[in-house]
Amino acid sequence: MERSVVGIDIGSHRILVLVGEVTGNNIATTEGTRIVGVGSVPSKGIKKGVVVNVAEATAAIAEAVERAEQSSGYQIERAYVGVTGAHISSRNSQGVVGVARRDRGITPDDVDRVLEAAGAIVLPQNQELIHIIPRSYTVDGQQGVRDPLGMHGFRLEVEAHVVMGSSTAVQNLRKCVQGAGIEVSELVLTGLASGKAMLSDTEKEMGVVLVDIGEGTTDIAIFIEGTVWHTRSLALGGEYITNDIAIGLRLPPEIAEQVKVQHGHALAAQVAEEERFTISPYGEGSPVVVPRWKLAQIVQARCEEILENVQQEIKRSGYDGLLPAGLVLCGGTAQLPGLRELARDLFELPVQIGVPKNISGLTDQVANPAAAVAVGLVEWMPMWEEGGGGWRTVRIPWWKRIWPWLKTLLPDNG
Repeated sequence: MERSVVGIDIGSHRILVLVGEVTGNNIATTEGTRIVGVGSVPSKGIKKGVVVNVAEATAAIAEAVERAEQSSGYQIERAYVGVTGAHISSRNSQGVVGVARRDRGITPDDVDRVLEAAGAIVLPQNQELIHIIPRSYTVDGQQGVRDPLGMHGFRLEVEAHVVMGSSTAVQNLRKCVQGAGIEVSELVLTGLASGKAMLSDTEKEMGVVLVDIGEGTTDIAIFIEGTVWHTRSLALGGEYITNDIAIGLRLPPEIAEQVKVQHGHALAAQVAEEERFTISPYGEGSPVVVPRWKLAQIVQARCEEILENVQQEIKRSGYDGLLPAGLVLCGGTAQLPGLRELARDLFELPVQIGVPKNISGLTDQVANPAAAVAVGLVEWMPMWEEGGGGWRTVRIPWWKRIWPWLKTLLPDNG
């Protein structure tokens, strides 16, 4: 049996829609994911990962979906959609419930209830839950349980990672996707989607940081003991580098982006002094020859700043000493020459440039760091819904989401 799964990565630089085929009941097999459709268009109406123009973003999403439909031959009706931006926040939380039927062991309903309990937190104003992801379970005091289903016990506890986002940003994103005629199966934090596509089980077990440097944002996800422990989205990305190139070399932004892609280098010391390229700056009547090392100095300075912000966030998480597998870099900016070496020198950890694993089909279009989110979204559904010890997430009814906040407004009768 085959079925299609669709992922939509709505980035600040481009919108990428992938159609994957699932064989049988589980895509997470040795055969991996078969990509059968690709739709890619330049982004419009998106800035630093959030919608700033609904009409433009909706039209761009619709165009990318149409191209993916033409490429795959499937009619797209629903999709997993990536969400990012500085509005994203996260925290770790605990939940405790009593097991409903001790004679039958712990059931999926018990797991859902304990995750709901972990998500029953007081949300900041104008925030909503996006994910409740278990880190580990405890059954009657037995800690470190990965999958409690079927275990006998009286008391079930969970330590969970709770991801929240701005209700306004999330609603605008949903509105654009739905306006393009697509139902949102689930919003997925882009850092987690990238981790699904790029990281091996061994890396996540040992301790690793996934750093997805996109055009408008840099997403950080720390995985330890097989699951996510910390997430953060920074409002810095490849656009930050492009803007400095435009200023430093007096170029239009679109030309500065081309110069960055074609001639950029993150380590000026690795650029030969005689290397040159030609540009046409503002106010110049004829093309100008520029040393490549001059461009590399601009790129290196901004890359260092992005990586230093990532380093500060890792230290702030408190998990900086638990990452023997180092860093995996992905996103379009990760393709800059010299970035891996720059990161390795700064973090003093193993660093690799990630590419999607276990994919087949249209690999020539997606086997690169820039496609991490979209590939992860296509693989997301089986990871979450097939069970069998995988991560679980729950959708909390709206009234349960706001109840902790409402309780703070009620008079205390105790």
